[in-house]
Amino acid sequence: MMDSCQHIVLVSRPTGIPVAENFRLETGPMPVPTDGEVLVRARYLSLDPYMRGRMSPAKSYAKPVEIGEPMEGETIAEVVESRHPDYQPGDLVRARSGWRTHAAISAEGLHRVDPALAPITTNLGVLGMPGFTAYAGMKVIGQPKPGETVVVAAASGPVGSLVGQLAKLAGARAVGIAGGPEKCAYVRGELGFDAVVDHRSEGIEEKLAEACPDGIDVYFENVGGQIWQVVLPLLNRFARVPMCGVIAHYNGAAGAEHDLLPATMLAIVRRSLLLRGYINVEFVDEHYDAFLREVGPKVRSGEIRYREDIVDGLEKAPEAFIGMLAGRNFGKALIRLS
Repeated sequence: MMDSCQHIVLVSRPTGIPVAENFRLETGPMPVPTDGEVLVRARYLSLDPYMRGRMSPAKSYAKPVEIGEPMEGETIAEVVESRHPDYQPGDLVRARSGWRTHAAISAEGLHRVDPALAPITTNLGVLGMPGFTAYAGMKVIGQPKPGETVVVAAASGPVGSLVGQLAKLAGARAVGIAGGPEKCAYVRGELGFDAVVDHRSEGIEEKLAEACPDGIDVYFENVGGQIWQVVLPLLNRFARVPMCGVIAHYNGAAGAEHDLLPATMLAIVRRSLLLRGYINVEFVDEHYDAFLREVGPKVRSGEIRYREDIVDGLEKAPEAFIGMLAGRNFGKALIRLS
């Protein structure tokens, strides 16, 4: 076994958009598991927008990453050494082992991964946290009905792509918002959305209104900023807005040309809108098993489509993460570790 491992630590808190200098690749001694722990070797690392929040000291639903500590994140990992009877070397698990090649972690935080059911990377994407985020927001809050119109931004990403496909399965119209011709073609062609609008093109207000002639009944919010400005006037009476993220605001930028709070508050009252922020873990106990039962077979059969954007090498994680925040990834962002 190797006697050292690598990890990427947070060396400074970003002001605005993260830069490469906020991170550092370090080499350290191999962790040693104690009783009840396992030593795992990461094979894939998930990159997700919520990680930007962990870089900030602002109060949130989870504590920030401390300066000098490895960045946090989910991985698909292989058990190398076990001090717990339920796990053996060679077992594949989903773990919160962070941006590092190896980690000694409690077996209580592990979830088994069965490579016979689906490609193991799906446990970090369409069948993992992003997929469940889409499912929980739609099933619990959005609740689309046949004939309604569902709109989602970042529609080619791991959350938005499943939101639209779940809308179609519920008999609703799915309208996506994506950036660039290639992503828009994927959303309309491969994912089967009814319409798609390029947010990088001119006249997005008119184009979204044209794509939603009967207004919007469900808007799945994961962007905020300019997109919310465009969506707000089109929301129907009793529209539901599951809010899982506002990536346009994560770097501290206003993301809007003017203050939309008064207009938003008035619309909530005048149109009886439901806006519900949530974190997917709030719904795990009640809905996660149903998510796997409903979505898992459709992923395996190809009825539900997904896309992954894989970059090789732990040292590439900061660059890939910064690119993901800027929308340069195409599909679920993953780092493959050798």
